[in-house]
Amino acid sequence: MIWKLVIFALMFSLFITNIPQKVDASVSVSARGAVLMEQESGRVLFEKDAHTKRRIASITKIMTAILAIESGKMNEIVKVSEQATRAEGSSVYLKPGEKIKLEHLVYGLMLRSGNDTAVAIAEHVGGSMDGFVYLMNQKASEIGMLNTHFSNPHGLDDHEDHYSTAYDMALLTQYAMQNKTYQKIAGTKTYKAPNPTENWDRQWKNKNRLLTKYKYTTGGKTGYTKRAKRTLVTTATKGDMNLIAVTLNAPDDWNDHISMYENGFKTYDMAEVLSKGKIEIKTNKFYQKHLYLKNTVVYPAKSEEMDLFSIKYKLNKPGKDWGDSNHNGEAVGKAQVFLDGKMVRETPIYYQGGPEKKKGLFDSIKSIFLSVIGVKLNG
Repeated sequence: MIWKLVIFALMFSLFITNIPQKVDASVSVSARGAVLMEQESGRVLFEKDAHTKRRIASITKIMTAILAIESGKMNEIVKVSEQATRAEGSSVYLKPGEKIKLEHLVYGLMLRSGNDTAVAIAEHVGGSMDGFVYLMNQKASEIGMLNTHFSNPHGLDDHEDHYSTAYDMALLTQYAMQNKTYQKIAGTKTYKAPNPTENWDRQWKNKNRLLTKYKYTTGGKTGYTKRAKRTLVTTATKGDMNLIAVTLNAPDDWNDHISMYENGFKTYDMAEVLSKGKIEIKTNKFYQKHLYLKNTVVYPAKSEEMDLFSIKYKLNKPGKDWGDSNHNGEAVGKAQVFLDGKMVRETPIYYQGGPEKKKGLFDSIKSIFLSVIGVKLNG
């Protein structure tokens, strides 16, 4: 009887530890799929059916924008093709044969969601639509977007195999937000671009209403098609916390995002788990006093989680020539951060040796002797 109770207790404990994270009862969203992610750590603070594949509409253009920016061609002049001007849906009304800087096209893509700009960008950066789509899926694989497949650069419903998830789109935004040019473009409220065939400049106002509706908003991208419904990606910063919100098929997306942000900012704080600079690991005499971290490690946590952090240090086995100044600045291990027993962050540990060993009396005499002999031999 006792052993049956023991087995039952073990099974119950396993069941408890593997219960998926529940949706916070204080957050209610209209979206079919949603996620709130802390930008630096990637920790998911809220989710609702975040891994289900869905149509994503024009938030596809986040990938189009970051590929254009990373191409190194932002100052190049793009000649607009007939195919680009025939793109359906939202447009900035490019003209066939028009010549425009790639940078302007990316602003038109992100602020006005121009499908014509998406095709023009794809053809210039990828060489063709197919070539650019290949780059999109290659980048998605690199980022870890496991449930995503792109078939076009704009998100129109012209392919059945064009989809992503709320979680994957948060990963993409997390990646894109590391680029300062992307940050600037995504957060721009209005932009003027030259219009060579007319007497006035183009002026584009960002469709992302949260940039004026919610004061902590820093950027994002809107989307809509008849099949995808309303899709939205935004970013927001309050204090030292940077958040990413994604909603798919959300009738009330603006308020969904505000609700998720307010709950995230209220519930979590950024805990400084490890400080950059010198560290000492007393269990290893060889490395002691010569180890440091280049970066401070912070992680979002609730107030009741602050005491649940623990640190483990893993060091490589010292080589025979450690202590040689040639090895200064090399990674010699890693610091692992655990929250309630689960590893959540990892950062390299670096070695910084002391000054070179001073010469003793014998070494000084030896150097003088050798220099004298050298002079005589060369004389």
